[in-house]
Amino acid sequence: MSEQTRFQNVVNGTKCDSTTGRWLASTNPFTGKTWAEVPHCGVEDANAAVEAAHRAFIRGPWSTMSATGRGKLLRRLGDLIARDAEKLAAIETRDNGKLFAEMSGQCRYIPEWFYYFGGLADKIEGGVLPMDKPDLFSYTKREPLGVVVAITPWNSPLLLLTWKLAPALAAGNTIVIKPSEYTSCSTLALMELVNEAGFPEGVINTVTGFGHEIGPALTEHPMVAKIAFTGGDATGAAIYAGAAKGLKHVTLELGGKSPNIIFADANIDDAVKGAISGIFAASGQTCIAGSRLLVQRSVYDEISAKVVNFARAARLGDPMDANTQVGPVTTLPQRDKILNYMAIAREEGARCLLGGGTPQDPALEAGWFVQPTIFGDVSNDMRIAREEVFGPILSIIPFEDEEHAIEIANDTIYGLASGVWTSNIRRAFTMADRIRAGTVWVNTYRAVSFMAPFGGYKMSGIGRESGQYAIDEYLQTKCVWINLAEGVANPFVLR
Repeated sequence: MSEQTRFQNVVNGTKCDSTTGRWLASTNPFTGKTWAEVPHCGVEDANAAVEAAHRAFIRGPWSTMSATGRGKLLRRLGDLIARDAEKLAAIETRDNGKLFAEMSGQCRYIPEWFYYFGGLADKIEGGVLPMDKPDLFSYTKREPLGVVVAITPWNSPLLLLTWKLAPALAAGNTIVIKPSEYTSCSTLALMELVNEAGFPEGVINTVTGFGHEIGPALTEHPMVAKIAFTGGDATGAAIYAGAAKGLKHVTLELGGKSPNIIFADANIDDAVKGAISGIFAASGQTCIAGSRLLVQRSVYDEISAKVVNFARAARLGDPMDANTQVGPVTTLPQRDKILNYMAIAREEGARCLLGGGTPQDPALEAGWFVQPTIFGDVSNDMRIAREEVFGPILSIIPFEDEEHAIEIANDTIYGLASGVWTSNIRRAFTMADRIRAGTVWVNTYRAVSFMAPFGGYKMSGIGRESGQYAIDEYLQTKCVWINLAEGVANPFVLR
């Protein structure tokens, strides 16, 4: 790959720039330098992408293709992604600064979604209804919604796109993808593989640009049937409001302030690793970050000390280096936001146990790095414990017993994920039942699968991604009635 690369959108199967000829720079968070450009699209480009997807859904070969044929295309795309996983991962690392080890692991795993939903494509079934009216026969069909707009974030662009793309295509929909303006490159690189796989023109389209400029044109377009969004809760609420104007379907996977709960009877060493994984993996830039570490008071000092010692040894550096454990944050505005929250935490009385700023290493000064930071003496009413920071900041909060842990864990507007560390099987089930979150991990953290549904409670979103539940989000049910009687009954009376 050259030092400066230009990626193009794909609309109706054709590569294209923006209609204005403008470009957006993509900056490598490790070097702080521009390495690529993507089209800076406007409303006209967004409309063209939607119209292409609509034509493909209504008139194109996609609309008459068998479900088995769709499944074969999905599996073929999965094979191509597996072949080019390292190349795609390198693009993502240059684009968002996350560890190549993390991105390559994600890209190698992504094909499983295409295999899974490719297999589900021809197993979408309706059914014959038992009927209380003997002269009427009734059955149901499951049908695609139409054009789906998939809006993806900057932290794991291809993985979170795949969670939308695979089930939507398996269900028979067409797609317009709007990636984050900060990390569009890997999505546009994926379109090369979409073309190679043989998808018909217009089935998958991309449009790049700023959300505030083209977002409403996409989410409120009359030809769009559904919006699938991953991102912050404020943006999610705005999308929800816009979609409501057209009564569109939505899937919203939003933010989190996830409790990671350690009981005194837990395996302490495993729990400490789980705490580190929950917040410092991916530099804390994940919606499932275990940013609130709830620790039973009897082991609070021990756990705090071990977590601090473990995090202190974390190696910051080039995300392409296999020895690096913590890379830069993805955007400069995000780094500023994280540093601002550190100041807020100090003002509110939290005690900084580790980090609290930017690293002083000259080798890192060009990058957008933030030190792994841990605050103790945190109460759950502090902003640092209530608002999503989306960075490597851990708040350690003490609790007394199960009731107290549940009270703190559920005292949040969010409900995306949670962790419980205990050797007591009764407690594991009890906590899993009572935590108000879409995912509960017990004695592990940050585990995902193409087989397992993912989504949130409360302000963490609407709907589920992955697993069999996900395909239901992209289907609608039609009921068909057939009259078996020879005559027509009284037309003035409800049958």
